[in-house]
Amino acid sequence: MTLTSGRYIGHEYDRMIVLFSMQDGAKEVSCAISTSAMDFLEGGKQIRSEQREAQFIRLRDRIEACAASKYRATELEGNPRGIVLRGIDFRT
Repeated sequence: MTLTSGRYIGHEYDRMIVLFSMQDGAKEVSCAISTSAMDFLEGGKQIRSEQREAQFIRLRDRIEACAASKYRATELEGNPRGIVLRGIDFRT
């Protein structure tokens, strides 16, 4: 199945990640992106903690496209299995 948008879960400052989900039909897929990857997508600009949700929303299409690509390639990790995006996933 194709992944579709899920929900924004939140920013975890201590882990330097943003948690979100995507949907594979009725199944929710856990996802995370590093804050450094999001900053990379915006040209290296450092964003304050309280601005992470707005940043995620600005970058959502690119983030979700990358997550969908990793999902199709079955590049899942962690327990429970999910998608983790890092800066290297966005470098060409």
